[in-house]
Amino acid sequence: MNNIDQYCTAREGLPRFRKKLSLNEPVTVAFLGGSITEGYGASDPDRSSWRALTEQYLQTAYPSIEWTFINAGVGGTNSTLGAHRLQAHVKSEQDIDLLFIEFAVNDSQHREHTAEGREETIRGMEGIVRQSRRLLPQADLVFLYSADENNLKEKEPFFISAHEEVAARYGLPSVSFFARVRDWLWAGGGTWEQLAPDRTHPNDDGYAFYADLLLAFLEAALEENTIGTMNEVSFDLPVPLLEGSYEQGAMRNISAAYDVKLLLKQGRPDNMVNWRYAADHLASDSQEAAFSFDANGHGAGLLLICGPDSGMLEFSINGGPFRLVNPFDEWCPLFQRPVPVQLAVHAQAEPMRIMVRNTAQKDERSTGNWLRVLALLEH
Repeated sequence: MNNIDQYCTAREGLPRFRKKLSLNEPVTVAFLGGSITEGYGASDPDRSSWRALTEQYLQTAYPSIEWTFINAGVGGTNSTLGAHRLQAHVKSEQDIDLLFIEFAVNDSQHREHTAEGREETIRGMEGIVRQSRRLLPQADLVFLYSADENNLKEKEPFFISAHEEVAARYGLPSVSFFARVRDWLWAGGGTWEQLAPDRTHPNDDGYAFYADLLLAFLEAALEENTIGTMNEVSFDLPVPLLEGSYEQGAMRNISAAYDVKLLLKQGRPDNMVNWRYAADHLASDSQEAAFSFDANGHGAGLLLICGPDSGMLEFSINGGPFRLVNPFDEWCPLFQRPVPVQLAVHAQAEPMRIMVRNTAQKDERSTGNWLRVLALLEH
């Protein structure tokens, strides 16, 4: 396609990835994001999503290479949880050569449009980048900006501009699906519902529209004599845009919990969505249920499984007063799904002993007092 420069910003390009392709060695590509990365809305996510179409393009363009693709998309999750998931869902597999990062829509839909929301977005995206540079130094990264009904109304979408600030800071290329969709709409090409019937998740035509732009970017970025060479790449990280990024973000197994009282290990709930991974978790509806865990860093939290019967919990840090948390939100009445809860944030890294207790309290919309803990978070 022509005029991709108005939708794609090359910055330092893909020199590491281009170099790896020239060696004709096995290559691994990972996709980290939300439900649009998973391919929700496609007739077959593993054949007709933008992710699948990108895989097919690379396999066709470089048939002699042995390819491995990692789908690390989790619906309904933003870049903050993405930074905590990176080691478990991307790095744990193997070394990565190219990482696509897609959180523009979920950062917009799951945060307030405030200065605090923008800062949290920067911390999430910057945490992913800095962690990737430390753990995956051989990988090139690409930011992707999907469309939804909110950002299509904005000339410079609030959260995408935060992503762009991070991309510019670290010299990362970015591809703006939303801008191409917006221009197509303004030119009278059709309606957003033709590409995304629910106005967020593309159908097959919408994913093909996205992939058309991304594949044009890849073709240009991987040409010889294009922008970016290994000699131009800096392996030194600049000073963070914001203090407190999730550079040390990690998701730990529930086996690290101790002093566990009245919580039993259970398997995946019947109506759980947005999680293709193992879902063994600790669960109880007893108000006497409790456990503790240790963390060392700037903050800690929990990844809960929340649904129609979830209750409220309380926590204490280093023997301090207990604070109440209500994780119940507008999606809980519909199904069980992973919900991250941040318990502690500190300016300076410090050791923390965190005690968590179930309570007899619940949201007025809830049908029960269940506490389900899928993972422990720290950063």
